Amino acid sequence: MVRANRRITLEEIEDGLNEDCSHFSVHKIVSETLGYRKVSARRPRRCAYEERAERPSTSTTDEKINEVEKMILANRRITVREVAEDLNISIGSCHSIFTNDLGMRRVAAKFVQKLLNCDQKQHRMNIANEMLDSVRDDPNLLQGVITGDEAWVYGYDVETKAQSFQWKLPHEPRPKKARQVRSNVKVLLTVFFDCRGVVHHEFLPQGRTVNMEYYLQVMRNLCEVIRQKRPDLWKNKNWLLHHDNAPAHTSLLVRDFLAKNNTLMMPRAQPPYSPDLAPCDFFLFPKLKRPMKGRRYATLDEIKTASKEELKKIL
Repeated sequence: MVRANRRITLEEIEDGLNEDCSHFSVHKIVSETLGYRKVSARRPRRCAYEERAERPSTSTTDEKINEVEKMILANRRITVREVAEDLNISIGSCHSIFTNDLGMRRVAAKFVQKLLNCDQKQHRMNIANEMLDSVRDDPNLLQGVITGDEAWVYGYDVETKAQSFQWKLPHEPRPKKARQVRSNVKVLLTVFFDCRGVVHHEFLPQGRTVNMEYYLQVMRNLCEVIRQKRPDLWKNKNWLLHHDNAPAHTSLLVRDFLAKNNTLMMPRAQPPYSPDLAPCDFFLFPKLKRPMKGRRYATLDEIKTASKEELKKIL
């Protein structure tokens, strides 16, 4: 359209386009993408477009790009302004080198519970590869896995940032909220589930701790529930128990009980500091706790009731 009529106006280009483009978008396409600039014509209200003559850039040369890359690799937290001042180039040119030429973007460090060393990372990878090999050898392996873990459920848990989003009109002030903390009213929930749903759940009685005696009773309850809810797995003895390496889980008392009942365990236990490899940590508990965040439960019974309702919705 510009080549056909050099005196066409931005309003005429907008009218000729079928897409819903704004005045600013059309101006950006004409000036930056197509490389045209506006020059005065004889008529004051008309403008003609001519092709912009290209001139070599002295800031985005290969030498400058290499110098910027060396500075970034030496200090990943260096700012665009610091690089621009050291190399005596504009901030815009320096930012263009960062994003367009080097393809970099500034990100914040991801928070993790613990930084693993090389041995721990190799241990994680070995276990993951063994699990993949086991699934390849037996595609129905995961259908017989029953996994479980414990988690605290609070009477009040702080809502996430995404949950606090709300709509507002342009003239309304931005909503505010005070900093809050979790409540001291809490109950420990133990859940076991498989691919078909929740198999067993129970709450820790008040005043007790998760030790080998308590977990032994949990295992007894779990076996009884499996016999009732999963008779096919119980009859064929082809179900696998998966839990982490907590001291109560790996105690001699619990292991003897599982051995006497011919309970099969997963080939390799879950590596430490690896919640992304535990189905309860990366799947079940986040889905359970997210709807309960921001709500207040005054008593333990209210917490238990709400937890049971959320469990029914998940699985």
